Amino acid sequence: MSSAGNVRIIPRLDIKGKNLIKGVRMEGLRVLGDPHEFALRYYHAGADELIYMDVVASLYNRNNLSDIVSRAADQVFIPITVGGGVRSLEDARHLLRSGADKVAVNTAAVATPPLISEIARHFGSQAMVLSIEAKQVGSGKWEVYTDNGRERTGLDVLAWAKQGAELGAGEILVTSVDREGTRKGFDIELVAAVSGAVNLPVIASGGMGSMAHFLDVVRKGNVSAVAMADVLHYGRMTLPQVRSAAREAGIEVRQP
Repeated sequence: MSSAGNVRIIPRLDIKGKNLIKGVRMEGLRVLGDPHEFALRYYHAGADELIYMDVVASLYNRNNLSDIVSRAADQVFIPITVGGGVRSLEDARHLLRSGADKVAVNTAAVATPPLISEIARHFGSQAMVLSIEAKQVGSGKWEVYTDNGRERTGLDVLAWAKQGAELGAGEILVTSVDREGTRKGFDIELVAAVSGAVNLPVIASGGMGSMAHFLDVVRKGNVSAVAMADVLHYGRMTLPQVRSAAREAGIEVRQP
């Protein structure tokens, strides 16, 4: 779906244990520090939303972020999406009670698609984000991966995005495993294909290294939101710089 209205600018915080980490293609994780400090900095710098992703949750069958999220929710007053290890309605309820506004589900949604409908029915579709980790497997073809980009599913990304939308997801977070952490730009073809396949807001994630990449994915990928990590965590760009460059380029973004 194309971005009607403001394009949302969303820092993504990948968490392992108590630490903010960053990988390349979801591997080789580096510890960057306390996620709360980064979250506060991004909130005060004008982020539209935050995404927290527990990157090892699927290995341990649990999401570890409720403490981190409840701490953030006391001081951060923008929507928070939390993903990783959301296995059940109970897991979703726990995170939403801890202060999350939305849950992002990948592995469990693939294993049990009706979970998408269950979460949407109980908490509203706006709270149910379908997280899709995609790897390119051919020209114009991508496969869904789970477990933080480790496990193949055999599912076609576009077919799965459509199914997720039909089941009641309110938003799709699409992460290119091939581009994640590379700073080489988004997989525009992937993002545009997902946006074209569903009538839902799509968040592009994986690959932002420069403002040109942001402008490219908004213009050609028809996204509602852009998630970014490396470029912010390492101080290559600030949120005010991203926002003013977007505005100068004629892209509608919120005035903080």
